[in-house]
Amino acid sequence: MGFQDVFKKSFLEGFSGMDITTGKIAATLFVTALLALYVFMIYRLVTRKVFYSKSFNISLAALSLITAAIILAMQSNLVISLGMVGALSIIRFRTAIKDPMDLVFLFWSISIGIICGAGLYEVALVTSVAVTVCILVLDLLPVAKAPVMLVVNSSLPDGEAAVLEVVGRYARAYKVKSRNLSRDRLDLVVELRVRDESGLIKEVAGLEGMCSASLIAHDGEVTF
Repeated sequence: MGFQDVFKKSFLEGFSGMDITTGKIAATLFVTALLALYVFMIYRLVTRKVFYSKSFNISLAALSLITAAIILAMQSNLVISLGMVGALSIIRFRTAIKDPMDLVFLFWSISIGIICGAGLYEVALVTSVAVTVCILVLDLLPVAKAPVMLVVNSSLPDGEAAVLEVVGRYARAYKVKSRNLSRDRLDLVVELRVRDESGLIKEVAGLEGMCSASLIAHDGEVTF
């Protein structure tokens, strides 16, 4: 028997696949369900959203079970595995993931299903613990204080110097982000980091010709 015959025989034997017992299916889905519940609780714990999306969290848990079932089916028969690859390749997801942390949990949920479906339960458990430690530890690391925006509306077109003089006494560094000047009005936006926000806004609002002064915080990226 030549190499070609051996290759054909091994390839044809692959079509019969491997036997997946009911016990293995139950054990795989049970372990996957436990880890999926763990991901569900961790997502609920670390989420920082104003409006918590329970439906997205439930979909994370369900996704692990569905992925594990697909991996089990692909192990049972080579024809099914090829059909799964073809079927999944035409699926398009058009829902945008706005929060990068949601993307992390999405891949975590899928990886649990793949690893448990392959029968590597210890790997799935260790990976889940490592990801949890990584997320919690990095979340506790201190970051720089986010800057605030000072929005000033003045009836004096030449009132910018007085405003920046007050800002310079409260902030080590500042940056003028917007300057809108008309015949009888000055609109100014200054980015700065300040500790005594109340004192700054009171002193700026007390300047001559000041119509309004506001401090606005934002949730954007922190610049160092």
